[in-house]
Amino acid sequence: MEIVKPGQFVEATYDLYVGEDKEQELMEKATSENPLKFVFGADQMLPAFEAKLKGLKAGDEFDFVLPSDEAYGEYNKEHVLELGKEIFEVDGKFDNEMIFPGNTVPMMDSNGNRLNGSVLEVKDDVVIMDFNHPLAGEDLHFVGKILAVREATPEELHPSCGGGCSCGCDSDDCGSGCDGCH
Repeated sequence: MEIVKPGQFVEATYDLYVGEDKEQELMEKATSENPLKFVFGADQMLPAFEAKLKGLKAGDEFDFVLPSDEAYGEYNKEHVLELGKEIFEVDGKFDNEMIFPGNTVPMMDSNGNRLNGSVLEVKDDVVIMDFNHPLAGEDLHFVGKILAVREATPEELHPSCGGGCSCGCDSDDCGSGCDGCH
């Protein structure tokens, strides 16, 4: 029977709870109809989450807590910024359809890194945005079960190479699979 280790494709169910012990709130759920699917060790999941699953096999149950510093870090007030409303203009008009309190907006920093920001407030001349992860500052309590563990396919290990190669060649056959991809 396969165990969870690097290079394995894993399917799991889980309930994710946040909050204090007696007042935990169900934040997210992966069911057997729509399980979490990932390649172990491929930087798709939190390292601490993977560490807790390592060595488990199909049928094994898990119940663990990741402290916030092993999950998405502490909530950082410095990640709440006031941005000029002009940043959110489309064709010279403020984008009311995308920029409203509670909405999460994909953005890019000055270095070209993509990040999501949550709109906290829209004022006369600024928009207050929170760039913390939505679960920053939260301890994450996972309760679940490993459904399946198997060797990952080449397509699962190199998703950018599935159905052709992203290495710039003109056909679906890039020589020996994904060896030429960058």
